[in-house]
Amino acid sequence: MATDVKPTRKNLMAIEDRIELSERGHDTLEQKRDGLIMEFMDILDQARDVRSGLSEDYEDAQEAIDIARAMNGDLEVRGALETHPEITLQSHNIMGVVVPQIESSKVKKDLDERGYGVMGTSARIDEAADAYEELIESIILAAEVETAMKKMLHEIETTKRRVNALEFKLLPELKENQEYIEQKLEEQEREEIFRMKKIKDKKEEDEREARETAETEAEERPEGEVAVTSD
Repeated sequence: MATDVKPTRKNLMAIEDRIELSERGHDTLEQKRDGLIMEFMDILDQARDVRSGLSEDYEDAQEAIDIARAMNGDLEVRGALETHPEITLQSHNIMGVVVPQIESSKVKKDLDERGYGVMGTSARIDEAADAYEELIESIILAAEVETAMKKMLHEIETTKRRVNALEFKLLPELKENQEYIEQKLEEQEREEIFRMKKIKDKKEEDEREARETAETEAEERPEGEVAVTSD
């Protein structure tokens, strides 16, 4: 509360410095928030495309796998679709937010790398394997984009809370304290001016009375009598 602040010029200067610093911080956080929102919108557009592609890849893979199972049996399809992709997790910075960057390898394979004989399988197995590998790549990309989107959204919310805390709590409190101290200092200044005026008026009144007393004594003294003053 403003009444908890001691109304001194030192405190006023300190509060003015805090207001200036808080306003600069508020402007910086607003710029960061706006920049994060723009980056988030770009990632959101990318996420929509990835989700759409993932859904299509899933349907294509499921259809290809179902056909392969119908023609070659479940056991052969399972063996053909077995894969062990290598995942490398890195990161990059977007306006101070560290988001993941997933690099994958050995997802899409050549026919001779899939672990089944080319001569003993049908084209349906190859199609199912292609569709399945495409789906895995879409899943990896979706994981990267979704994680980045969640991290960006969390940072946006955190930045918004900081902006609101400065704008609606800290700055109003500081400005209220500033106004309170300025009012108190003005009151003290007016009181000091009034006190000094009273002292001046009293001094002038005492001097006037002294002059009047001296003039009265001079008028009442007989001619030729000299006023005696004590050493």
